[in-house]
Amino acid sequence: MQASKKMEFFVGLMVLMALLAGLFMAVKVSNFGRLAGMQDSASYPITAVFSDIGGLKPRAKVTMGGVVVGRVNRIQLDTTTFKAVVTIDMDSRFNQIPSDSSASILTAGLLGDQYIGIEPGSDDSVLSAGNRIEHTQPAMVLEKLIGQFLVKLSEK
Repeated sequence: MQASKKMEFFVGLMVLMALLAGLFMAVKVSNFGRLAGMQDSASYPITAVFSDIGGLKPRAKVTMGGVVVGRVNRIQLDTTTFKAVVTIDMDSRFNQIPSDSSASILTAGLLGDQYIGIEPGSDDSVLSAGNRIEHTQPAMVLEKLIGQFLVKLSEK
């Protein structure tokens, strides 16, 4: 009888530990900590203007050389130029990015999430809070590519 109680206690303890580990992983993967204001490190905002952002969403990653260097904070429409203005929160650890760097909207895999990729420039000055990335490349929208392909195919 005593051995059975010990076994039930340890099984319950293991289940509780597994649930806590799952909760921890869910919070880390979902980036919930940043939403709740618990930031790992400070950040500085920069902006980029795109003619088409495709399916880019707030909290999308911003990478440079495959390393996440920031997150998309906000996406707004400029009512005068009718272009998307994307505000990016750059991690303050990455504060030596040349000011003539370019930004492109890329897709993870064939149908994956979209994110921003930054290609470094060669300027001596660096991006700082409030700066704008001037050189941008819009998203490649799959529907537009298929439409162009079908038009070219029908012309033959």
